[in-house]
Amino acid sequence: MTTITQNNTADVVVVGGGMAGLAGAMAMRENGATVTLLERAAEFGEVGAGLQMAPNATRLLRRWGLLDKVLERGVAPKQIVFRDAITGTALLRQDLQGEFEKRYGAPYIVIHRSDLHSILLEACRESGVTLLNNVNVERVETTDSGARVHTSDGTTYDAGLVLGADGLKSKLREKVTPASDQPINSAYVAYRGVSTIDEAIEGTEVDNVTVWFGPNCHLVTYPLRAGELFNTVAVFKSETFEAGEPEFGGVDELHAAYANCVPQVQESLKNLWQGIRWPMFDREPIDNWIDGRTLLIGDAAHPMLQYLAQGACQALEDAAVLQDLSVGTVFTDGGVKASEWDAVAERFVAERSPRTARVQRTARVWGESWHVGGLPQLLRNMLFQAAEGNTFRYTDWVYADNAESAPASA
Repeated sequence: MTTITQNNTADVVVVGGGMAGLAGAMAMRENGATVTLLERAAEFGEVGAGLQMAPNATRLLRRWGLLDKVLERGVAPKQIVFRDAITGTALLRQDLQGEFEKRYGAPYIVIHRSDLHSILLEACRESGVTLLNNVNVERVETTDSGARVHTSDGTTYDAGLVLGADGLKSKLREKVTPASDQPINSAYVAYRGVSTIDEAIEGTEVDNVTVWFGPNCHLVTYPLRAGELFNTVAVFKSETFEAGEPEFGGVDELHAAYANCVPQVQESLKNLWQGIRWPMFDREPIDNWIDGRTLLIGDAAHPMLQYLAQGACQALEDAAVLQDLSVGTVFTDGGVKASEWDAVAERFVAERSPRTARVQRTARVWGESWHVGGLPQLLRNMLFQAAEGNTFRYTDWVYADNAESAPASA
């Protein structure tokens, strides 16, 4: 548990200590804000395995002075390789170094979730963010001067702005959207695993991100932690999860989903953690993330499926855009003008929501294309093979520094 002298008034209170919350807290602190972050768990940490950070995110990590630390703990893979899991055929190789890095101004990095989280947490601590654990937020009310956070033990926290970064099942989102707005069951379940690099299955391209497409399933592998570890993720359509059964996506269902895949894919399932699986949810995009002086960010605002590997990337973009919009408006040389938060929040949503909605919708379509069989599978393979050497037209809209609504990199 983090023990810090409690200050119940701050310029910004952040609810949630995941990637979005930490990035938002750090960015606001860089603007000179006093920031208190409230986390429900007893300790800070991230559950999961690997994370892909595209150039639209690594440019921001460089801007915040964190890229070198991320490179030390992560890996810059040479390529992303897409393969057919039934035939083993390589469909497309996208180089991630050289021209790719030059075009987008930053590297593509894969890193353990806990490593990135600890880097952001360390940055918050060093910058002076007040970090509080074991705080269960029950509600937020708008006041004459800003917002007041009410917690289960009766403690309150006042701020000019509250950032709701409480994730997919956000309690704070409930006041922004109707009751019908709920997480959407994608029917897909993920198993993950991290092993030592020498436990990678023979024939695996350990320097690359490899994605295997199969009917109603896919498998992703890549290195972690400076090449010492190897990440494996298996995602498959689960009939039991789709049906809403409480016991879903068991190991037997996992292996059945990959029964027709090439031996290398089936062998890779041995590197998965068998005791835990992750159901895949998103939500419909919404165009309002504001309730009074509460502003949603990250998965609380725009939870997305993992097929574009943009969840954490878009959370970092949220932090950077809010930082840019609030400097000189809320945070000025003459002091803090909390009354400007209303206009800043509206500008933030107007700028961010179209971009994140596009990512959410594109991730769904991208996932559907990965999991087709039969004739659609053949057509998908032909399209991927035809794109060899000309993939920038598909990635510029999300990776490029000059993409619409992308935050400034410096």
